Amino acid sequence: MKKSFLYILPLLLLFSCKKDKDNTTVTPPSTDTSVTLTPYTIIMPAHFPKMIIPDDNQPYVERIMLGRMLYYDANLSNDGRSCGGCHLQQHGFTTNTMVDGMPVLPHVNLAWYTNFMWNGSKKGTLEDVMLFEVKDFFQADLAKINNMPNYKTLFKKYFGVDNITYKELSYALAQFTRTMISRNTKYDRFMLGTENLTYDELQGRNIFFTEKGDCFHCHINPVMTDNLFHNTGVDSLYAKEMDKGLYNVTGSTNDLGKFRTPNLRNVALRKNYMHDGRFKTLEDVVEFYNSGVRKVNNLDPIMTKPGKENGLKLTALEKFQLVEFMKTLTDPTFITDTTLAPY
Repeated sequence: MKKSFLYILPLLLLFSCKKDKDNTTVTPPSTDTSVTLTPYTIIMPAHFPKMIIPDDNQPYVERIMLGRMLYYDANLSNDGRSCGGCHLQQHGFTTNTMVDGMPVLPHVNLAWYTNFMWNGSKKGTLEDVMLFEVKDFFQADLAKINNMPNYKTLFKKYFGVDNITYKELSYALAQFTRTMISRNTKYDRFMLGTENLTYDELQGRNIFFTEKGDCFHCHINPVMTDNLFHNTGVDSLYAKEMDKGLYNVTGSTNDLGKFRTPNLRNVALRKNYMHDGRFKTLEDVVEFYNSGVRKVNNLDPIMTKPGKENGLKLTALEKFQLVEFMKTLTDPTFITDTTLAPY
């Protein structure tokens, strides 16, 4: 019991709600099989909606740590890829490199999602989407994983299985990604009354959350996505298959060009915007909504409100202020949190 206590103590320090001030690197778990799982309480941001966690995958310190190991381990694939290879912490857990012609959607606040991927091809819980990741996307070699003594021991300890399956891999990854919560942006602190916005940031907020900008209908506060699908007039012709969006999942013509609303947290850290990365700056994106929306049959009604038939008609100053507000959605804690980084 003494040995187990000595092992669990650093884990409790690592995953406590108070972040490690000295950025101490924690050694991955030992191979001792006599361990009692340590319940972990995910501290919910007070201004966030309730997080739903499946009964059969309640969080434990040790399982979260195991998921973190898997997240950065290229052994999960057969070609050198890993989750952390495309979801880089310094970029808000995305990458500025296009993958398969599309920007990589960030791993941020995924616990509140029920729709995943640009076209919504994956739905359900984090466990469901992580099952897709390990089984179909990475095509993890279970024989290889089961032949790795470290994982063999850890999954026996933490999940009680002698043979690692896709389910245990996905559950461990879901445990870790559920803790990837962005909650400490300047705007969060403003909402909590601990920091003020500048004049331009405040004016940009007013544009964002009023009918003037109409951003808030899709990028809802505070998660910054409604996790739904919209055609915002990016294309009038759908020359490439990926331009068809949700249509490729449902087959309904009404879903042509609809894409899942991306999360705007840490949006200023990105270099590719829209489903095909056609815009490279936030200024480009704002100008598109201001004057470039294409009028298609299934254009979202938000885009065609009275007075907005020809765009938002923002002034140069208003466009600047809107971008200034979106910069307040950068979370310095999220992109430097050592408990989310590789070992």
